[in-house]
Amino acid sequence: MADVIHEEEALGRVYDSRLIVRLWKYIAPYRWQVALTLLMVVPLFLVELAPAWIIKTGLERVFVAEDSARGGSSLPDWVANAPFGLSPLVWLAALYLLISLTNAGLHFCHMLLMATTGQSAMRDLRRAIFDKIQQLHLGFFDHYPVGRLVTRTTNDVENVAEMFQAGVIALVADLFKMVGFAVALFLVNAKLALATFLVVPFLAVAAVVFRLKVREAFRAIRVRIARINAYIQETISGMKVVQLFTREARNLRDFDAMNADHRDANFQSIRYDALLFAAVEAASGITVAIIIWYGTGLAEPGVLYVFIDWMRRFFMPLRDLSAKYSVMQSSMASSERIFQLLDAEVQIRDPEPEPLRAESREARGAVEFDGVWFAYQGEDWVVRDLSFVVRPGEKVAFVGATGAGKTTVINLLSRLYEVTRGRILVDGLDIRTIPQAELRRRVATVLQDVFLFSGSVAENIALGRRDVDAASVERAATAVAAHGFISRLPHGYATEVRERGSNFSAGQRQLLSFARALAHGADILVLDEATSSIDSETEALIQHGIHVLMEGKTAIAIAHRLSTIRDVDRIYVLHRGRLVESGGHDELLALEGAYHRLYRLQSELGGQAAGILEV
Repeated sequence: MADVIHEEEALGRVYDSRLIVRLWKYIAPYRWQVALTLLMVVPLFLVELAPAWIIKTGLERVFVAEDSARGGSSLPDWVANAPFGLSPLVWLAALYLLISLTNAGLHFCHMLLMATTGQSAMRDLRRAIFDKIQQLHLGFFDHYPVGRLVTRTTNDVENVAEMFQAGVIALVADLFKMVGFAVALFLVNAKLALATFLVVPFLAVAAVVFRLKVREAFRAIRVRIARINAYIQETISGMKVVQLFTREARNLRDFDAMNADHRDANFQSIRYDALLFAAVEAASGITVAIIIWYGTGLAEPGVLYVFIDWMRRFFMPLRDLSAKYSVMQSSMASSERIFQLLDAEVQIRDPEPEPLRAESREARGAVEFDGVWFAYQGEDWVVRDLSFVVRPGEKVAFVGATGAGKTTVINLLSRLYEVTRGRILVDGLDIRTIPQAELRRRVATVLQDVFLFSGSVAENIALGRRDVDAASVERAATAVAAHGFISRLPHGYATEVRERGSNFSAGQRQLLSFARALAHGADILVLDEATSSIDSETEALIQHGIHVLMEGKTAIAIAHRLSTIRDVDRIYVLHRGRLVESGGHDELLALEGAYHRLYRLQSELGGQAAGILEV
């Protein structure tokens, strides 16, 4: 929770040109659409000018007979002269309606184009984030909460899209319109325009003060909503403990305090927003008073109406400043969070393809750890100077107490983490010289905690590989004794898997993972002991699946029950990341060392101590 709050406190910038430059990379492919969006501001501005000018012409025709005042009609003759014998006012009303419909159509097209462009650019940004997440090494996810990653890909990208649609483009359009209205008013009557704009400098100062004040208010809101989100996530994740230890009342009191704090922070923002709105309304009222007072006798009624209408439109963007500022504030913070994720270092990279092609050799399945050291953090070594060789086709097992480094060996071989020192060889090649996709096609890992994706059973076995067809899926399932229960499912291999495979038992999920590994045709099998949490009736099927999987492959097993690894070629005993013993089952028992102690402990407790050995 502290990390989340600290991150929000650090993101205080409202606008950062570096972020806009980086976002341009995703907008650039749609630059012609952006240009068209900006160009449409000109006709939009012109159709906003026209209604007041049409009414001005009507007023002049009513109040000044025969349209003779100050230079005649304010519209060109071909526009002002009513055709078809229509009265002038009816004709002007028709023109007003036409302009209004044109204005509505242009606004529709402008908003549609702006939204489409923004969503297209954000689709590319969201794709880049998802692609980056998949490139990051497993260690990144050990300390980066899943909820925060989901927020980066969804909410934060939507915030950036909103900035593009309602922020940057809208601000540019507003600025252009305000300048345009000011220029147009000076062209109509410079003296009256000069008097009218006397109040604008004071309003500009109020807007600057608002910007400074509301920035801190929005920042306080972000910090408090981050605290609320983190607390909700923590409570839901630990709901079992909350309910077992009756912490509901205490949690509700803590949440009430955070909720009230968030409300108070919003009140501060609302006060500043109300003050700005009141200031703009006051400035608008004062301006109208100046126009009526100073303009009477200086300009005809039509000109006064034009000034009142155009000044009202001039002030409208300032009135909406708070909403746009909120969008920009939120979007810039989201942009910074997104680029923090995109800038995360990809620690495990594929090599250049050319050298690899020169060194490629036949796949046999040999594995060698050569002086491997590894630490998740600093020099807190989990694996220390580990060296061993597994020849093609051999079956070996790793045993040891909690924290001995067994699971780490699996992760390093699959290159989910990068070794700190030393090297790991597969068929004589350092795995850092093998593309990750190729390495993981050759190394099939079957974990104890099987993860099933949403989709059909067949899709979970094939995992999207085009070379694994329906026949290959069924052959693999049959070989590991999974076909029987799959065929009894309501829709067979087309049966949908619920979230995390909740509609399958632990044994069924394990058999599906065996079929998955077999269908992918790897020559090296890494197996996290699958029988540690399986009932005895299912264990026979699991053991059959294991033997089918191991046939003809190099197999490395993580053993939790020592009784299941008696028939392997060699057993490696790990203690605090070091290899302390190796040999066959009987040989290690005869040594009466670490393996003997582990085996005796399990035997004496009837297997109840197996949990001690789990990683």
